[in-house]
Amino acid sequence: MTDLMFADVVVATALSAAETAAEAAGVHVREVAGVSEQAAVVDLLSRIWGRGPDNPTVPPELLRALGKAGNYIAGAFAGDELVGATIGFHSAPDRHALHSHIAGVAASHIGRSVGFAMKLHQRGWALSRGIDAIEWTFDPLVSRNAYFNIVKLHALPVEYLTNFYGAMSDAINSDGETDRMLVRWELREDDVADAAAGHPPAVSADFPRQVTVAVPADIQALRETDVEAARAWRRTLREQLTTHLDSGGKVVGFDRTEGYIIRLGEGNTV
Repeated sequence: MTDLMFADVVVATALSAAETAAEAAGVHVREVAGVSEQAAVVDLLSRIWGRGPDNPTVPPELLRALGKAGNYIAGAFAGDELVGATIGFHSAPDRHALHSHIAGVAASHIGRSVGFAMKLHQRGWALSRGIDAIEWTFDPLVSRNAYFNIVKLHALPVEYLTNFYGAMSDAINSDGETDRMLVRWELREDDVADAAAGHPPAVSADFPRQVTVAVPADIQALRETDVEAARAWRRTLREQLTTHLDSGGKVVGFDRTEGYIIRLGEGNTV
């Protein structure tokens, strides 16, 4: 099989997996276009993040320009209702990547795998344009997002970003600092394709130099009841993850009970 034929198979398989995921979630995922649909994306994301009309997640005029420049703006529709949205833009050429800036699902459709369907649509879109990877950030304290990214998608962390956005005025980022973990989703890897097909790879527990780093079960609930405890978790997690990553360790998995699974580098100590 030639490289071109193999590339065609990879793209076709990715697009098929995206369609299967969307059908299972009961949605149709597609790019959005035009002022009214893009306005609906801004409105949905602002409602998810608890922002008012004077503080949108993305300024409408910027979203309009991003779309015109050929970036990724997509929505998940249940019938005619927009229930999920995601925005991505092209990275620097040497990264060969799309940067996925924001994605959200309406509260009415949480737990229906709409987010999974949107990410697989994004993967198919990127691969069909010759893009090898998608990068994005997430709050490393949010265990459900860590599980989704690392296990469900097999998008692996590559960098810890301290207070990446600075202070943010919304209903989600409320502990004062916005630490993020940058993940890179290598779209052509076999493990990623397996995850897209619903068979995420397991992490071997027998590796001799491997540790776990705990996270709270529900940081958002903790932020509502004990802000100082949430901030303490932030500091502890930041110290542990940066220490391991800066010493050559790699996050290779996530366990709902144990937290981040880190394979230690030569500079790490157990």
